[in-house]
Amino acid sequence: MQDLFAFLESQSDYVVNLQRRLTAIPAVGPKNGGPGEEAKAEFTREHLRGLGLTDIRDFPAPDPSVPCGFRPNIAALIPGRDTARTFWVISHLDIVPPGDLALWNSDPYELVQNDDLLIGRGVEDNQQGLVSSLLLARYLLEKKTIPPMNYGLLFVSDEETGSVFGLDHVLREHPEVFGKNDLFLIPDFGQPDSGMVEVAEKSMFWLQVTVNGRQCHASTPEKGVNTLVAAADLILRVRGLYREFADADPLFDPPVSTFEPTKKEANVGNINTLPGRDVFYVDMRVLPHYSLDTVLGRIQDLGREVEREHGVSIAYATVQREQAAPPTPPDAEIVAKTMAAIRRVYGGEPKPVGVGGGTVAAFLRRRGHQAVVWATLNHFAHQPNEQSSIKNTVNDAKVMGLVLLG
Repeated sequence: MQDLFAFLESQSDYVVNLQRRLTAIPAVGPKNGGPGEEAKAEFTREHLRGLGLTDIRDFPAPDPSVPCGFRPNIAALIPGRDTARTFWVISHLDIVPPGDLALWNSDPYELVQNDDLLIGRGVEDNQQGLVSSLLLARYLLEKKTIPPMNYGLLFVSDEETGSVFGLDHVLREHPEVFGKNDLFLIPDFGQPDSGMVEVAEKSMFWLQVTVNGRQCHASTPEKGVNTLVAAADLILRVRGLYREFADADPLFDPPVSTFEPTKKEANVGNINTLPGRDVFYVDMRVLPHYSLDTVLGRIQDLGREVEREHGVSIAYATVQREQAAPPTPPDAEIVAKTMAAIRRVYGGEPKPVGVGGGTVAAFLRRRGHQAVVWATLNHFAHQPNEQSSIKNTVNDAKVMGLVLLG
């Protein structure tokens, strides 16, 4: 461990140089207006070969919406003494667009270093985890260290827009890549104090609600059916789901299911018109033991009450729906190894947690794999002037090394 730690602590220049090369490649997916991830994937392949890796496999997902016609997914393996098991670190190649350039202090695709901090689009989400995984690979190859089990690096596409062309594709089309006793760490969620290890997710449900009535002049409301009033009534009734689905689970923060009306589309363009159509959205994060079918059924029941009382009709459309995957047990091997490694590197007392948002770990958990999502992140993902810490990148690589080497 002393040798591992000393090597990793000498790699600051490597971290900066690699982040600079990666940041210069705008790997934005087509749904976000970009060309996809292949340019970044090709750089990653060449870098893996340069490190000395020979077992590199591609699992392209066909996608005619990008210039090359596919979305890349790359697996690389360093053999261990037990070749039947692999410890996988999974990071994603794609990034989100920089957004309003006026909010950036520098070019998003040109790395800026400010002491320990690196600034640029993608440096935290997910290049920090990607670089940490490569740091460990570099140690194993340069020191000719044979780990107790295989060390696998997986670089996937499409994480920012659903993973259909990323990890979901690899698991769906190439399930033989992973063994039933493999361990998985996804460095794409975490806190600045390193203390949270994500093992579970709530179900996620985004619902569009369209209320139809009859438009008319606001001075003669009796001639119309005011959909804004009906929508407001239904919004308040939806908030009542907090009382109906009131169970709490301390694994999650917040520990309860959430039912929040969020986006509201524009209806009429002037004040003196009674709206005949209103559209709003509900974001729901539901504890795993509740069925989303049951939740939707209750919303439809409430909608029928509103239809009767206000004379409107209501339609529902699912924007996103994901019933929660089975959690990784808090006493699972990967959880115990990860938390022990965090204690060794960062100190403190890490704890397993559940989160409200979805992660790619759900695809693994549905297939019975042990997976945790963890990193040491300062929460600059998707923001202008996105930042990453060199020190955290190195220390997270130490954690990965401890998980692998024991």
